[in-house]
Amino acid sequence: MGILDRMSRLVRANINDFIDNAEDPEKMLNELLREMQASIREARQQVANMIAQEKQLEAELQEAQMDSREWERKAETALKRDREDLAREALRRKRDADEIGMVYAGQLASQSELIEKLRNQLKMLERKYDEAESKRNLLIARHRRAQAQQRISESFSSLPDMSAMGELERMEKKIIADEAQVMAMQELEQDDIEWQFAELEAESDVEDELLALKARVAGDEPALTDGGGSTGSE
Repeated sequence: MGILDRMSRLVRANINDFIDNAEDPEKMLNELLREMQASIREARQQVANMIAQEKQLEAELQEAQMDSREWERKAETALKRDREDLAREALRRKRDADEIGMVYAGQLASQSELIEKLRNQLKMLERKYDEAESKRNLLIARHRRAQAQQRISESFSSLPDMSAMGELERMEKKIIADEAQVMAMQELEQDDIEWQFAELEAESDVEDELLALKARVAGDEPALTDGGGSTGSE
């Protein structure tokens, strides 16, 4: 892959998506920055080399143009001295120099265009690198937060599901109902014992009343006997 193609890929790279999709964003981001640095260094070296070549082409073009002018001057000098054969040869040499100059001019134009394109890509890549470097800590922090949230989600997902929770609630309700039943039975048993004691107390009251009644009746019997005897004597 050529330097321009590699630089274009790096310039087009979406750093946020790159971080989101990477298995190890911190490692991948550092690798991306290193790759950008290497591409920037290589691009700068190529720009310098191309500028040197451009200057060499400019010099060769200027030399071809100087040769063209020099052969034209020689052709004029030959004509002035009635040497058409030399003038004709000088014009041929001038034409050759012009053709060479046209070749150099075309190469120079292509070289200048390529240098401009590479310079623009280099500037864009340098801005992209500055952006990536300035965002490095922010993006890594964002990724770490995402990882923490994922771990929390995984922790929740490992908890019992709703059906298990529902079963647990049903078991709890059954235990509460059983406890209430036991308490009710204990309360009934307590009521029965109290009732039996109340019955005993009631029977005791009846016995006491019976004894009192017997005593009263027994106490009344002599009086009734005396009264009956008096009536009989009369």
